[in-house]
Order: sequence, then structure tokens, then C-alpha cells
Amino acid sequence: MSENTKKVILITGCSSGFGMLTAVRLSKKHSVVATMRNPEKQKQLIEALENSGGRVSIKKLDVTDINSIKKCVDEVIAQNKRIDGLINNAGYGIGGFFEDLTQEEIRAQFDTNFFGVQNVTREVIPVMRAQKSGKIINISSVAGFYASPCFSAYAASKWALEAFSESLYYELKPFGINVSLIEPGTYNTPIFHDNARFAKNFNNPKSPYYFLSQKLKGIVDDFVAHCRKDPENIAALAEKLIDSDNPSLRNIADLEGKAFYALRKLLPFKAFSFLVTRALSKSSKETSK
Repeated sequence: MSENTKKVILITGCSSGFGMLTAVRLSKKHSVVATMRNPEKQKQLIEALENSGGRVSIKKLDVTDINSIKKCVDEVIAQNKRIDGLINNAGYGIGGFFEDLTQEEIRAQFDTNFFGVQNVTREVIPVMRAQKSGKIINISSVAGFYASPCFSAYAASKWALEAFSESLYYELKPFGINVSLIEPGTYNTPIFHDNARFAKNFNNPKSPYYFLSQKLKGIVDDFVAHCRKDPENIAALAEKLIDSDNPSLRNIADLEGKAFYALRKLLPFKAFSFLVTRALSKSSKETSK
């Protein structure tokens, strides 16, 4: 691809997981600015790029730090004169029942997953509006359209992201800017391992939810361990949306997500909640064998 046809893509949260895979994949045909809160964690990205032959520009960007965002965006504009795509990938999930979560933990979840997306998007929109073109892709989750126990803070942040993205879709369309969501199901990525976070009282035996927390963690760990879906699929979907002339708003990445989305929309809530409860109960029995 010639330099004239390459798009400038800014991606957040590229030290691992979907962000890293997407940066590597897009770097083969576009000019990628791969950002991360802590550039000292770039080793995995560098190794992946060496294996693929791709090249990116790595910059520091903390989605919860306005000054960090402004500095990064200013540098990208100074070097490239434009930003054609923004992929808001930075985020994490915290596990824990509501009473085990502190107010600070819940606010921190929203500061990254929701307000962090808004912080970066707010700085990039004027650039795209001046260009009269651009793509904004927000990495959401199947938790953005159905919630489960022990993940109330995470699901709430993703539900908020879904609503924000849908409103933004209408607001920016007249300016030639497309907004899309990618809604992955469960993938075996660092969000469940190295980057896993739990409520302050998650492992407190005195918590009234202690038994339930440990049981659900076992269910999730077992499900993730047996998950065979390729995280590269998310990177491929991001690439498809970046290259599409008219990308759709909602993009459910896998059969698991599509099944849950259909059931959540079509079934009465009592029926849907019965299926979720039954699935958790069945998984719990299988895990305890």
C-alpha cells in the first residue's frame, strides 16, 4: 500500500491483548500509532512486530490523564497532519459483588472504560471533523447488552459505552465520521490473567459473598481455559471496519455473543435470567467434580 493510501490509526491499550494484536495487524497496511499507559510494557508488542515485519509508532497515553492525551494527539497531528481512525481499546474488568466493591474501585472502572474513551474521543473528534472523515471504533463487550453476577461494575461501564457510542453515531454522521462498536465474547487474553483485577473484599472469607465469588471465579477460569476462539478475530474485525466505506454500529464478534444478543432481545427477562442461572449452576457442578 502506498504512503498516500495509508490511514493514520491511533489505538489505545496496545501493551497486550486485543490492542496489541490490532496494532500489529493494521501496521502491515496502515500507519499505526500504538499507545499504552506504561511504555515500559512494550516488549510483547515489539516482539510481535518483529515476527510480523510490521512497524508502529509507540507513544505514551493514559486515557485517565487529559494532559497525556493532549500531548499524544498533538504529536500525532504534528507528525502525520491527520488521524483517520481511533480505536478505543484500553480497558479492564474488575470482578466482585457490589457490596465487596469500594466506591473508589467502581469509579476507577468507569474512569478507564467509559470516561477514558470519552477523554480520547473528545480530543480526536475536532481533527476528524476538520478532515470531514474518520472512523471511531470502541471496544465494548457482550457485557454491554447483558449483565451477570460479580461483574456489575464492568457491565455497567460497557452499557454506558454502548449508549454513548450510539448517540455519537448519530451526532458525527453528518460530519463524515463513522462510529462503531466491537462486542467480543470471552477470549483467553491477559484480561483474565496478568491484567485480572478483583474487588477489595473478593477474597475476604468474612464477606457474605465469599463462597459465591470463589465459585464464580472457578467457573470463569474453567471457561476461559477451555476457550478456543482466536483473539486475532477481533483484530481482523477492526481491520474490516477501518477499511469499510460504511461500517455498521454494532459488530458482535463471535457466535457466543450473537447467541446471547438474540436471546436477550427475544426472550422475556424471566426466561433469559433462568437460562443464565441454570448455566451458572450447571458449570458450577461440572467445575466441582
